[in-house]
Amino acid sequence: MDREADGTLTQHEAYCLAELRELDRDRYLACLLSPASVRGALASLYLFNAEIARVRDLVREPLAGEVRLQWWRDVITGSGTSTAAGHPAAEAVLAAIDRHRLPRDAFDRFIEARLFDLYDDPMPDRAGFEAYAGETAATVIQLAAVILGGERATSAAEAAGHAGVAQVVAGTLLLLPIHHARGQLLVPGDILSACGTDAESFLGERHHEGSVIAALVAYGRDHLERARSAAKRMDRDLFAAFLPIALVAPILDRAARSGKTIDGLSSIQPPQWRRQLRLLRAASTSRF
Repeated sequence: MDREADGTLTQHEAYCLAELRELDRDRYLACLLSPASVRGALASLYLFNAEIARVRDLVREPLAGEVRLQWWRDVITGSGTSTAAGHPAAEAVLAAIDRHRLPRDAFDRFIEARLFDLYDDPMPDRAGFEAYAGETAATVIQLAAVILGGERATSAAEAAGHAGVAQVVAGTLLLLPIHHARGQLLVPGDILSACGTDAESFLGERHHEGSVIAALVAYGRDHLERARSAAKRMDRDLFAAFLPIALVAPILDRAARSGKTIDGLSSIQPPQWRRQLRLLRAASTSRF
């Protein structure tokens, strides 16, 4: 029996799964709840996502972050002189790309979109926000679907698009206290405008913060419902790619209750045990 059939992880995949347990416990559990034959590939994809997501927190200046992102880009696209040799996460990602025929240009666009995280430029509008979510969160979901189902992953594209937006909205709410403190703002400018404020006023004196949070919750819920509706039309074998989306609704619900102020958002992340139960329920019901 070959390695994929019996679910045995390579050394590099095992490394990814172990690192994921420390960096992204939710996706770590999502891997454990996914088919054993693709667990290693999913772990490498999710660790890649986690490594890119934390670049800003690891550097002092944007340029240093750009260097890190460029290294990943060179490794995955095969350009430049950078290689994955000696870097188990990068080697595992490249192996997953080759084994599952993952499009390298999707990784390239993902990294390009993540450059936005390194700076404090305001998010212009919902169109820009959805483009960002499409190249980041939605891309990770769609790549996971390809790992799970190959060409059948096309049936998940619409659901992945909406789910990605909902997931980034939830992440924006979770991180809003941290982002606000350092002058970073992912809230779309047209949502700020509709709530009677702008980026400068919101970052400065927190004008209409309750209204902005409520608008973000409504925006996230709209895309989550669209994702759920679209998911009914996709191949059910692809559902494991959407397991992390099961954690979006509780964040939106808690933000609606506690998000009258930015400081109130500091407590909207459900405890780990509740998130684990939510993922287990989603895996058993194929519903997020």
